[in-house]
Amino acid sequence: METISISTRTRTEFVEISSKVAEIVRKSKVKEGICVVFCPHTTAGLTINENADPDVQADILNSLNKLVPHNGNYSHVEGNADAHIKASLMGSSLNILIKNGGLVLGTWQGVFLTEFDGPRERKVYVEVAGK
Repeated sequence: METISISTRTRTEFVEISSKVAEIVRKSKVKEGICVVFCPHTTAGLTINENADPDVQADILNSLNKLVPHNGNYSHVEGNADAHIKASLMGSSLNILIKNGGLVLGTWQGVFLTEFDGPRERKVYVEVAGK
């Protein structure tokens, strides 16, 4: 298992980690298999989405903020209940196929850590399995 360390800069943001995950896969020398990416945080998540146009990431964050506002009527008193909800909507893990020693992603797809309670130091764990 490998660890990716990420320093987020703002309260909410997408941080692309595609190249870091791809490098871990290359170093593993696995040609066919699966790559599991896991985020062990309750206020950050993971997603695969478009990496060509940053407006897509902004649109997702804006939509999540409309659905789950920062200052909603929440029972959780730490001031970050929205971050917990948004992280749950994104999810904490991804499974990405490996073929010919590389990640199987669409032309415009990237792997992102989604931050909802930053800035913070985050970790993402990557496990590669296959042959």
